[in-house]
Amino acid sequence: MPGDLNGWEIAVLLLLALLIFGDKLPNVIADGLRMLRNLRNMARNATGDLSRELGTDIQLEDLHPKAFIRKHLLSEEDEEALRRPLKGLYEDVKGDLQSVADQANDLGRAAKSSASAPSGTTPAPLKTRSLDDIT
Repeated sequence: MPGDLNGWEIAVLLLLALLIFGDKLPNVIADGLRMLRNLRNMARNATGDLSRELGTDIQLEDLHPKAFIRKHLLSEEDEEALRRPLKGLYEDVKGDLQSVADQANDLGRAAKSSASAPSGTTPAPLKTRSLDDIT
């Protein structure tokens, strides 16, 4: 949670680091930066080795398993074949939700009209549809 630190907390941490490490603090900071540089170089070398072995261009972001499979192992036809059943399901659910929203809107309009109708009149019955009618 480094983003949660305010100015005073950072100053206290720096003062604490100065008290603990004393005059070795510049060396500790240099060692930490050197370690970060080495880690970056190792990651760059690993992605370069993977790119060379697989024969494709791999970026560090591509090492996420889903992104790697999508980009390097599946052809466009394979990806479309995997998405096709889900797309049909999505369209079915979207249509059902639209139907429910339309019914809710009709019900709201009917409730408003019955509330604004004179007290001596009877509102018209609502048209209801069953689940069998929808599917």
